[in-house]
Amino acid sequence: MKKLLLIVPSLHQGGLEKVCVTTARLLQPYFQVQIAIFDSKNIAYDIKGIQVADLHLASRPGKLAKCLNVLKRGYKVRQLMRQEGIDIAYSFGPTANLANIASFGKAEKWLGIRSYMDMGNPKQIRLFCKYADRVICCSEVICKEVQEKYKCQKAVALNNPFDIAEVAELSEQEEVELPWNEGRILVSMGREDMVKGFWHLLKSFALVHKKLPDTKLMIIGKGEFTEYKELARKLGVDDAVYFTGVKRNPYPYLKKGSLYVLTSYYEGFPNAMVEAMSMGLPVIATDCMTGPGEILEDKYGILVPNMSPDLDLDEKVITDEEKNLAEKIIDLLENPAQMERYRKLSLQRAGNYSKESYIAQIKEWAGN
Repeated sequence: MKKLLLIVPSLHQGGLEKVCVTTARLLQPYFQVQIAIFDSKNIAYDIKGIQVADLHLASRPGKLAKCLNVLKRGYKVRQLMRQEGIDIAYSFGPTANLANIASFGKAEKWLGIRSYMDMGNPKQIRLFCKYADRVICCSEVICKEVQEKYKCQKAVALNNPFDIAEVAELSEQEEVELPWNEGRILVSMGREDMVKGFWHLLKSFALVHKKLPDTKLMIIGKGEFTEYKELARKLGVDDAVYFTGVKRNPYPYLKKGSLYVLTSYYEGFPNAMVEAMSMGLPVIATDCMTGPGEILEDKYGILVPNMSPDLDLDEKVITDEEKNLAEKIIDLLENPAQMERYRKLSLQRAGNYSKESYIAQIKEWAGN
C-alpha cells in the first residue's frame, strides 16, 4: 500500500482545508495516509482516526521571515518523508506547494491549485509547473489556462468530492435554533474574507427585504463580521441578518435555507455551494472566473455578472450589479414553480460530483 502525505497550512475552516481532510478519509482504504500541517491552532474539522503531524511553523510577518519559513517547512517535510517512507506528497494551496517543492524529497510531488486567485502570481505558477510531477487544478478553466499559458502538460483537473448521503445525515444530527421562527431564509457560507463579497450580498438583501419583508439572511462561517454587522445596521436589516460564526457541522443551519446566494468575485471550486445544492437549495451565484459558471452552466442555477472587488461599506451606495442580484432573488422567490425546478436541478447537478470518481482518478494517477 503506497504512502500518501497531504500537506496543508492549517485545518482552520476553509475550502482547501476541508478537501484535504475529506481526501484523507476517502483514501484511507487505499493508501497509508497522513496530513502535515504548519499550525495546529483552531482546528475546525473532525480529524479523529487521521494521523496528523504538526510541523510547528505557523506563518510569520515580513518578507525575510516568510522566505525562511519556506525553507524550514521544506526541511521538516523532507524529514517527515524520509521517516515515513512517503511515496506521494500532495499539497494544497501556494504555501503548502512551496514547502513541497522545497523538501527536495524523492516522493512524487503533486501540487494543488485551489483558487483562481493563485493564478495572480505567474512566477509561482511557473515554479509549480517546473518542479511538480503533477499540477492538480480544482476546475477545468484553471487547468486549461495552466496548460495553455504556461505550456504545462503536467496540469490536470480534479473536481472536489462530495458525499451527498453524508451531508444529509449530518444535517439531521442536531436541531438548531435561529433568531426567527418563520420566513424565507437566504443563506451563504464562507469565512470573513473580502473575496466572498459579503457587502454586495448585504446591500442586495436590503433591497429584497424591502420588497419581501418575510425574508431573512444567514451567513455561516468563521469571523467577527464587525464591519458587516454595522453595514446591516445602517441598511436597517440587522434584525433580519444572522451571522452564525464557525460551525463544525454547518449542515443543520444550511438545511434551514430557502435559497443559496454566492457573491464571491474569486473562487476555485465552491464547496459550500455544491453542498447547498446537494441539500436541494436553488442557487444564485456570481459568474466569477472559475467555479460557479462551470458548475451551474447557466442551467442548474442562476448566474449573475461578477461584481466589483472594491470594498464599499457605504450603505447609501447601491450599485446596478447589486440591484440586479436583488431583482433575480425576488423574481425567483416569487415564483414557486421555478423554485421547485431549480431545487430539482440542484440535486441533479450535485450528484455529478461523486466521491467515487474522485477516488478512482487519484488511484489511477498513483498507479494503485
